[in-house]
Amino acid sequence: MPGRATVRPQKLARVGALRQLVLDHPVTALVGLRGVPAAALQTMRRGLRSRGHPLLVAPNSAIRHALEAAAKERPALRPLLEYVTDQTGLIAAEGNPFVLYQELARTRSPTPARGGAVAPNDIVVPGGETPFRPGPIVAELQHAGFPAAIEKGKVVLKRDATVVQAGEVISTEKANLLTRLNIYPLEVGLELRAAVERETFYAPAVLAVDLDRQRAELAVAHQRALALALEIGYFTPVTTPRLLARAHRRARALAVAAAYPTAATLPALFARALREARAVDGLTGTPGT
Repeated sequence: MPGRATVRPQKLARVGALRQLVLDHPVTALVGLRGVPAAALQTMRRGLRSRGHPLLVAPNSAIRHALEAAAKERPALRPLLEYVTDQTGLIAAEGNPFVLYQELARTRSPTPARGGAVAPNDIVVPGGETPFRPGPIVAELQHAGFPAAIEKGKVVLKRDATVVQAGEVISTEKANLLTRLNIYPLEVGLELRAAVERETFYAPAVLAVDLDRQRAELAVAHQRALALALEIGYFTPVTTPRLLARAHRRARALAVAAAYPTAATLPALFARALREARAVDGLTGTPGT
């Protein structure tokens, strides 16, 4: 009991500091830390801090109390409470949630499977040769559900096979074999669970934007819009030069077809007259001059 009087003010101060930090910044995000080694986490925190996204690690109870207090002034923060689970970090910063998501995605890298871990996706082993020599390894692979066989003196997997389905627990036996096959099905890094920018809540699925695909789609849309605007003769700063150039070409072609002499059409008219004269010479057999 005596110790509680000294600890409680510290907890209150921590909660108050977190609450004020959240209210002082437009972007608040919750980050999953599960599986990130301590040394790697420190490196990631330094990188994020240098880009203006400091990552704060605190007990879930402190984060939850801080969000509850801040949500009284900014109700948009309340949905974040559902994501304060497991090992959680908090980011309160300036900037853009989409940029933050991309930065956190870059911290993730493949890592070997661990016995007891839950597979986030189906784990598929490709068919083909393996690095193993014939021996007891064949029985180990078969026992674990890998379609192993010996062909021409080599250990092969006869076909692609899903050895662990999404949501299943990876056994230690399968984890060891996957590592020996150089298959790293898990990822280690910071996982953005959810974010709030001012009064807007963002789920991870909304923030997971493929920027390269978006740029490609915008480029295609631009080309199609430009083609449509040119087709209907819609004048804009982009289409006006092209429309004027097309009008000039068509006007010149019409003037040449109508034999209308101008400084621009005379060379073409003389060239056409010369071609027609030579054609007539060829028909009459009259030698040209």
